Amino acid sequence: MAVGYTARTMRTMSWSTKAVIAAALLAVLLVAAVPVALLVGIFLMLFGHVIVGLALFGASILAAIVAVVIASMSGVRQLRKLVRRHGYNVTQLHKVTQLGQGDYYYE
Repeated sequence: MAVGYTARTMRTMSWSTKAVIAAALLAVLLVAAVPVALLVGIFLMLFGHVIVGLALFGASILAAIVAVVIASMSGVRQLRKLVRRHGYNVTQLHKVTQLGQGDYYYE
């Protein structure tokens, strides 16, 4: 049942929605791979390949950070596009309230 529903919804999604989902899945997989890369890097350092172990761990962290940033930026862009398409009024999201000196409570 769930497979049929997933297949139907995947057919109706736009390519940009599928790209955002793919970027999010890639980010999750790369973040999950960081502890594995740390373990492999430690084994490499124990066997004498210190530079390679550090490079492996650093590269895995860098790849995970880049994937998370790309996924979050594309997700925010997709969300803004969906909100704009449905015509919701979202102009009050960044409203800043400045408090006066009498608004603070001191003991």
